[in-house]
Amino acid sequence: MNSVNPSSKASKVSSQLPATPYYLLDEAAIVSNMQIIARLCELSGAKALLALKCFATWGVFDAMQPYLHGTTSSSLNEVRLGFETFGGAQDKETHAYSVAYSSDEIDEVLSYADKIIFNSISQLSAFKEQAYAQNIPVGLRLNPKTSNSSFIIADPARPFSRLGEHDKDKIAAVLADISGVMIHNNCENDSFEAFSDSLADIEAKFGDVLAKLEWVSLGGGIHFIAPDYPLEKLADRLKSFSEKYGVQVYLEPGEASIHSAGTLVTTVLDTLHNEKNIAVVDASIEAHMLDLLIYQESAAIAAINDEAVDILPAAESCNQQALDNTIVCGRSCLAGDIFGEYALADKLKVGDQISFANAAGYTMVKKNWFNGVNMPAIVIRRLDGSIDIQREFDYQDYKASLS
Repeated sequence: MNSVNPSSKASKVSSQLPATPYYLLDEAAIVSNMQIIARLCELSGAKALLALKCFATWGVFDAMQPYLHGTTSSSLNEVRLGFETFGGAQDKETHAYSVAYSSDEIDEVLSYADKIIFNSISQLSAFKEQAYAQNIPVGLRLNPKTSNSSFIIADPARPFSRLGEHDKDKIAAVLADISGVMIHNNCENDSFEAFSDSLADIEAKFGDVLAKLEWVSLGGGIHFIAPDYPLEKLADRLKSFSEKYGVQVYLEPGEASIHSAGTLVTTVLDTLHNEKNIAVVDASIEAHMLDLLIYQESAAIAAINDEAVDILPAAESCNQQALDNTIVCGRSCLAGDIFGEYALADKLKVGDQISFANAAGYTMVKKNWFNGVNMPAIVIRRLDGSIDIQREFDYQDYKASLS
């Protein structure tokens, strides 16, 4: 088999958009989020690292780099990607974290990392000497056993969680081995009060530990880019925390970096009626917006036929029982491959284009080839308005992923 060189299909500027489906990223919207993050860092003294587990489309990193201090990762591949495409510069940091490292990858991980955070004391004990030998600061993940998460599947403080150490005595015994900690216990938390209360709980549990450290990462999941979020209050809280314990605070914005900055553009392939109107589009939530399936959520619609709209799912707009609603479905064989149910002014017809909102975070990093459904291209609208077709996928990519 002759393999296809990915570079031959990558990054071409075009005045025309590709065939659907495709992810469309808007650099101007990304920069708008970046400016909020930079403002928070300026006011608080915190440093912000892009969480690659959420968003790793390096084709827009040039627009993000001026505003962020580096990247944080969850695997060898992510830390390498962060180093090669975002880090490596003198003023950028590349943080490494994983739930568990293997002995055959740790040396390579360390070759890319500026800091490494171990998930457990046993991992710390196994690999700390290799980090020390390269003068790489070492951290440990803590689990306060409380969190701000609406979903048990995403709750790092869920019962029997494997994510971080919680026993204060055991943590105190290894304080000499670490210079910092990571505490990630927020998930789409848009309440400053909830965050502040959670941080107070962390201080009550681990305050004497924090006072002996140089840096603390508070992770991501803080939805501070919302228009009504009290950014100055958050900045003051972070600054006070930093000064109280004498630590450098890190934040790890993932979704906050790219919220409302990407859509999944699809085309209606067929329409049916089964008590309610049904439209089938040329994409799939299981393959292209997997979190909708995982969290049993629906997507908002951002545009229909290039006309900007803001259509919430019927369940959120109190129209779920209306028989003239339209259920928009994906084209995979999964019965529950459903983008959502909507109250639409006009019936959808074959050929209509539907753009689904908030399709940048936890989408491209999770996309897959289920059913062999066409993989969406990655398209970027640059700051100057030009369209860059960053990547297209074809049958050879599908075939190569299988054997």
